[in-house]
Amino acid sequence: MNATDDIPRRGISRRGLIGGGAAVAGVAGAFAVGRSSEGSTAEPATPTASYAFRGEHQAGIVTPAQDRLHFAAFDVTTDDRDQLVDLLKQWTEAAERMTQGKPAGTVGPVEGASNVPPDDTGEAIGLPPGGLTITFGFGPTLFRTEDGTDRFGLTDRQPEALRTLPHFPADNLDPARSYGDLCIQACAEDPQVAVHAIRNLARIGFGTVAVRWSQLGFGRTSTTSTSQSTPRNLFGFKDGTMNIKAEETKDVGEHVWVDAGDDAKAEWLAGGSYLIARRFNMTIEVWDRQPLGDQEAFIGRSKDTGAPLSGGSEFTKPDFDMPGADDLPVIAPDAHVRLVHPDFNGGARMLRRGYNFVDGSNSLGGLDAGLFFLAFVRNPDTHFIPIQNKMAKHDALMEYVKVNGSALFAVPPGVGEGEYVGQALFA
Repeated sequence: MNATDDIPRRGISRRGLIGGGAAVAGVAGAFAVGRSSEGSTAEPATPTASYAFRGEHQAGIVTPAQDRLHFAAFDVTTDDRDQLVDLLKQWTEAAERMTQGKPAGTVGPVEGASNVPPDDTGEAIGLPPGGLTITFGFGPTLFRTEDGTDRFGLTDRQPEALRTLPHFPADNLDPARSYGDLCIQACAEDPQVAVHAIRNLARIGFGTVAVRWSQLGFGRTSTTSTSQSTPRNLFGFKDGTMNIKAEETKDVGEHVWVDAGDDAKAEWLAGGSYLIARRFNMTIEVWDRQPLGDQEAFIGRSKDTGAPLSGGSEFTKPDFDMPGADDLPVIAPDAHVRLVHPDFNGGARMLRRGYNFVDGSNSLGGLDAGLFFLAFVRNPDTHFIPIQNKMAKHDALMEYVKVNGSALFAVPPGVGEGEYVGQALFA
């Protein structure tokens, strides 16, 4: 699916869709995917699907990856802890409503008084929930600013692993596309539903937070459920073949969720995860001029089937020892699939939820396009930083990508009834 494809929309009011007696039971029974927010065995979301906002873990991690993304990072503009907590409470309430197809506010976009602004912006009127998930994260500068200021009394609760990611070789970071005190990831099957979510949360946060940067994404580049087929990235290759799937509960527990014993300073993060966001600009025009054989050698897989160059089908385990030409293995030493494979990285795996993006053209007339990389890991020190360092130094693909955005966030656990997101951190 490309950026201009339209998701089918139904002429049903969002308020009407979930309002009133039997309608509530009918829609909830047909489309809710369990109380737990994990969505581990769900089919790919339909435009009418909804996921529970509250549960053991935040939705939007192991939930089946939706087709559209709106991601935003925020700077907190107040030093008032109570004001920040109040915003998190408001965001929790609004997010829960929107994920169920309701307006962001309790009044609605057109039902309120005509002499005050509405408490919902209205562009999602008539749209179903769209499989919307909203996931919140906290950046390192929320705990301590770059000059060491502890604005909210949180420094002694900052996780050891939560800090500004190192500057990797070949990074060309734009500070205007990097970092942030807070982040919100909104994923949905309808782009307007995802944009509506971020727009309204930013509106609610006016005076407390300001958008630092944001990114739209289309066409997921990973599969997070065995019910989903493997998608393709803008290089034309299947992406995320070996990604952790929600159904692999043992691997999810080992590689994604933070355990209570992982960090004595951050027991509040148990059941949560770490989110890495990286903006990979692809030099599309240069890549498109490379021979097919070279493209496949850079990746280490067939462009057609996604099978490793050592043979088999897409999900066949690569044979990294199989000999090829010129006394080299058939899967080259600098092939992407070799460098990131768990066999060469201490068994570490990530749960990826990245998206393609095309943001117009750059000053040279080329596409400003690429991969907005999103990954959830239990510990970035063991599950991401070593792998990214290896990629940056040795991966053949790095000749065709430039990283200009980077951020790391701690994603708190799910929200229980009567709680607000991140409540354990501020307790």
